[in-house]
Amino acid sequence: MPARPGGHRPRKALGQHFLTDVRILDRIVAALDPASDDVVLEIGPGKGTLTARLLAAGVRVVTIERDRALAAELEARREEWGAGRVSVVPGDALRMDWHAQLRSVDWTAPGPALAPPRWKVVGNIPYNITTPLIAKALTPPWPACIVFLVQAEVADRLAARPGTRAYGALSVGVQAACRVERLFGVRAGAFRPPPRVASAVVRLTPRAEPLVPAPDTAAFRAFVTACFARRRKQLRNAVAAAWGCAPAVAARVLAELGLDPAARPETLAPAAFAALLRRGMRL
Repeated sequence: MPARPGGHRPRKALGQHFLTDVRILDRIVAALDPASDDVVLEIGPGKGTLTARLLAAGVRVVTIERDRALAAELEARREEWGAGRVSVVPGDALRMDWHAQLRSVDWTAPGPALAPPRWKVVGNIPYNITTPLIAKALTPPWPACIVFLVQAEVADRLAARPGTRAYGALSVGVQAACRVERLFGVRAGAFRPPPRVASAVVRLTPRAEPLVPAPDTAAFRAFVTACFARRRKQLRNAVAAAWGCAPAVAARVLAELGLDPAARPETLAPAAFAALLRRGMRL
């Protein structure tokens, strides 16, 4: 994440904006509520400043860094940090099986074996791949929590409530699986180079019982996305289009569920969308 003065030049193609504000780094670590038996998967560690603070908090860390030069720098620092407490994995986090990476680590330092859900995810993630990285983080078995530094607009959408302008398919999909907290904003000057957009830190805490079972997640996302593609239409018409049925059929099902057929999709809570998915799968 953060860069040392005179070190690695940020690569625009990889969306690199290195976080340098020590206070923000410490707040991110605190947001993870680190415990001695935690294993933290860090996405995009960059120069390793957050990595060092995580290790100082007593956790073990697995880093995934796409930039090979940065990964080599991190590998060179493992002895300094304690080689048995940190693992450096070069490669693209979007293309990796995170659970396999966690299972494959040969921890040489004493400590309890990795046993989900005592693993967590953290990262200052490139804004252009935020949504797929969140989806990746929510692939079961889930971590205990996810703390991401993201574009402020995305943070607002993740935490948005029904009926607000920011509320949409992303809000519903993530909130069906997690409790979402927009923790704090981060000024552009906290980065090198400064991004052109505002940033914020969000914490996602997976539900003990998600609103939608894992096998139905893809169908749920497709259904919600189809509804929000018609967010200004009446619910009966949006649902009918998503289901491929007549508006009268959709109106009847909505009434059976106690939902107003004339309402807008943007007014429905995630639980209502989940109920509609279950009912629609039986049509």
